[in-house]
Amino acid sequence: MIYDVAVIGAGHAGIEAALAASRLGCSVICFATQLDAVGNMPCNPSVGGTAKGHLVREIDALGGEMGKAADACCIQYRLLNRGKGPAVHSLRAQADRSAYRAYMKRRLEQAVTLKQAEIVSVDSGQWTVDSYRLTASAGMNYDAKTVVVAAGTFLNSRVLTGSHIREAGPDGLLSAAALSGSLLKLGLRLRRFKTGTPPRVLGRTIDFSVMERQEGEDTIPFSFISPRPVRNAVCCWLTWTNEAAHKLLRDNLGKSPIYSGVIEGVGARYCPSIEDKVVRFADKERHPVFCEPMGLDTDEYYMQGLSSSMPEEVQEQVLHAIAGLEGAVMTRPGYAIEYDCADPLCFTPSLMSKQNPGLFGAGQILGSSGYEEAAAQGLIAGINAARYALGKDPFLLPRSSSYIGTLIDDLVTRGTEEPYRMMTSRSEFRLLLRQDNADARLTPLGYEIGLVSRERYDAVAAKVQAVEEEIARLETLRLTAALRRPDVTYASLARPGLPDEVAEQVEIQVKYEGYLRRQQALREEMAHMENRALPEGIDYAAIQGLRLEAREKLNRVRPKSLGQASRVSGVSPADLTALMIWLRSGEWTSSIKCDKTLL
Repeated sequence: MIYDVAVIGAGHAGIEAALAASRLGCSVICFATQLDAVGNMPCNPSVGGTAKGHLVREIDALGGEMGKAADACCIQYRLLNRGKGPAVHSLRAQADRSAYRAYMKRRLEQAVTLKQAEIVSVDSGQWTVDSYRLTASAGMNYDAKTVVVAAGTFLNSRVLTGSHIREAGPDGLLSAAALSGSLLKLGLRLRRFKTGTPPRVLGRTIDFSVMERQEGEDTIPFSFISPRPVRNAVCCWLTWTNEAAHKLLRDNLGKSPIYSGVIEGVGARYCPSIEDKVVRFADKERHPVFCEPMGLDTDEYYMQGLSSSMPEEVQEQVLHAIAGLEGAVMTRPGYAIEYDCADPLCFTPSLMSKQNPGLFGAGQILGSSGYEEAAAQGLIAGINAARYALGKDPFLLPRSSSYIGTLIDDLVTRGTEEPYRMMTSRSEFRLLLRQDNADARLTPLGYEIGLVSRERYDAVAAKVQAVEEEIARLETLRLTAALRRPDVTYASLARPGLPDEVAEQVEIQVKYEGYLRRQQALREEMAHMENRALPEGIDYAAIQGLRLEAREKLNRVRPKSLGQASRVSGVSPADLTALMIWLRSGEWTSSIKCDKTLL
């Protein structure tokens, strides 16, 4: 049998890719090295966070699964950045780790062929025409028209705790050691990245009485179709490091593989280990440590903020120096993990390999970090793998449409030299791309491509219409000017019986009307450049006026539009002007058209 889509990996990227492709009518096989680890959360037992919550709501609006899974399995919700404007409000929730795994495994079992196997090689063109052959470690072969590689941090991975190093993936699972060589043969450029986790602690050994309570909140769910209220079944706790803990870390820096030179991979700047924090922020007297429950059926707590690759005995000493953790029993030490990933510049905006049509990548193999970033890429890769297998044009999201579009454009246009993390500051249009309006922005697209039902599409259309009608009513009554005043809330002007989600949109759109209009004008202005296609096969080295660095970067990235060219790292405004002059000169002979198979 030749499957339409084969997905390597069943983490957050692989799950979304496999489910999306299946829901679009494709035959799908999904491989995991351990079926009991499908949907595993080896790091934070949480979903969402600053900007990450935006990604989850966009995944949901397009018809993906992560938001619904989170609402089914999360046990405490908080809305971050409440004191700031709606553009940066972000939902975050603690997940029941084992429940989330079980939920996602069931979803995959119902939709695709789920197979426990380690894929050791992917070969193209050798066995069947226009398809790939995947070979498992046990010798079995599987053929597929398209392949999505979503190997997470398992690719040639090794785990480090002090001087103890072993070939393994997260949570001690098997490393996918052999697949890297096969990807190199396919022409992908690989590099080495690093991430890490903190220790876990037995809850009954924690003294919560000296810690600050972090209660859950009554807020929105992740999925636009999940019922309210959300579930707040547990409490998180906040404590702080201190000088005694910092001294222990400084005195033992030589035992850290980060500082001893053992670790080769590049780590995330925005998620440093505790030993890195103590060195980089030497003037800070303390750092926060959040004690987060890992589920309802376990007494383990995750020590958010204490990521470390120190030896186990040093990690214990640091824990015992912190208020409330003096008698804590460490159930699992923290560790650093190194892994192979591909240069995302090897991929197009549809997440397909430039050199290997039909081969897609998603998640940490493209240099990103985080469950939400992985799931967002998995959704787009799965959609486009299915569309490629079915002979359809790719589905592309411009950065002006979504955080998902921004994430992908950043990776495939600018590349990344460290594990990429989504932040609200990465978007030029964050006031337009709020988490509260993800359904209005993206659900029509999800319906158009076949992932969203007509019923859900009609519900969103009705909501948008209700918002427009209410704003028109306020304008007729000349109340919009009053609502723009900071001391006036919509609650005092609202029409009785209006749904909360409609009232929220009315208030935001009226209060921020001027800012929204200016940002919309900027988006339209930038769309002109984005829509100016570049001819295929341009030899940038031959264009007069381009600096050497720009020629090299443009030849490497092969941007599809003038807008994408403007965002390539190393291309200056002067280079862009030279490119525009060259386009107007007509020195190229081919007509402007895009080869959609390469998108």
